Amino acid sequence: MRCPFCDSLEDKVIDSRQTRDGREIRRRRECQGCVRRFTTYERVEEALPVVVKVDGRREPFDRNKIEKGIRRAAAKRPVPVETVRAIAEAVEREICEQGAGEVRSRDIGERVLPRLRAVDGVAYVRFASIYRDFRDIDEFAEFARELAEPRPD
Repeated sequence: MRCPFCDSLEDKVIDSRQTRDGREIRRRRECQGCVRRFTTYERVEEALPVVVKVDGRREPFDRNKIEKGIRRAAAKRPVPVETVRAIAEAVEREICEQGAGEVRSRDIGERVLPRLRAVDGVAYVRFASIYRDFRDIDEFAEFARELAEPRPD
């Protein structure tokens, strides 16, 4: 494993543990070059679908893009990193369980939205404003009105 600090290829594993859901192994490593510590995660590589973008482009599924989008939406909000990671993992697991060869990017966003709404309303609105692609202020106002209505539990 290459050290993220000094690019050395020499390291030793200090600690290994399974994550809570048992799908990954977390390893604490110490670089032999600079003696700094870093964490890596090991998981089984699943046959992930191809993502079909709105403009028709296709690219490999990347859970990190989901995490990045959620982190942007939750910027300066009290949303823990573990929660962001858990949402991305749940969406990835759900998509893999479908077994489809392709998934639309819109469908990925729609799977994130209810989970994010349960965590933080502001992050939800930020995320929705991108994935719902509001055409004008009236569409956004309608969305805000629906959001203000009480949700059935």
